[in-house]
Amino acid sequence: MSTTAAQIIAPAMGETLLLEARGLATAHGRVPCLRDVAFTVRPGETVSLLGRNGMGKTTLLRTLVGLMSGGDRASIRLSGRELAGLKPAAIARAGIALVPEGRGIFPNLTVEENLTLPARPGPGGKREWTLARIFELFPRLAERRTNWGDQLSGGEQQMLSIGRALMTNPDLLMLDEATEGLAPKVRDEIWATIRIVAATGMAIVVVDKNLEDLFELADRHFILAKGEMVFEGSTAALKADRELIHRWLGV
Repeated sequence: MSTTAAQIIAPAMGETLLLEARGLATAHGRVPCLRDVAFTVRPGETVSLLGRNGMGKTTLLRTLVGLMSGGDRASIRLSGRELAGLKPAAIARAGIALVPEGRGIFPNLTVEENLTLPARPGPGGKREWTLARIFELFPRLAERRTNWGDQLSGGEQQMLSIGRALMTNPDLLMLDEATEGLAPKVRDEIWATIRIVAATGMAIVVVDKNLEDLFELADRHFILAKGEMVFEGSTAALKADRELIHRWLGV
């Protein structure tokens, strides 16, 4: 039987959570986009956020980083600290980094400038991600360090956007449409990169349409439909419910 919003399992008593968001009720004007949404990420966990276009995935990510209001009753806690109502810059400093859909790199800055502009220590002063480490992760960016942002291919721009987010040394990395519009070979490189980052112990949220890749990568999956969370569970649980996949993802 398919999981419904009412059947989503609450965190176990005493369970450690990195991110715990509750009561998110985001709207575009008077049009509701998220309806009392709950979303959690454990330390070091990779989570996928699934759903058809227009179901609220990007809205959820933008709400988590303070670009949209989650409503008066929203709670967004990172490592126990309440972030709801804070400005995006403060939320970024608290440890959440977003790789946005469309990448959003600066076209009139070089690769190196795009990376160094946002660079800062993470929570607790950690400096695990440096320019040298980003260039080791993405050798093509090292080769193009003096190129302007608008001189890069789509795949290179996505690498740059991921690298830029990592330069803030976050506790939680969120990628919106991680491989959208990329050639198959480049998609494989991005998935490999995400696995490398996950292996460092960083928590990751990924929005993407490639189910098979997400099945291999993610520890847990969430499905949004019309602004409501209709599924939360493991890869095994989601794979076992083909009716739910067909109903909410059209696969």
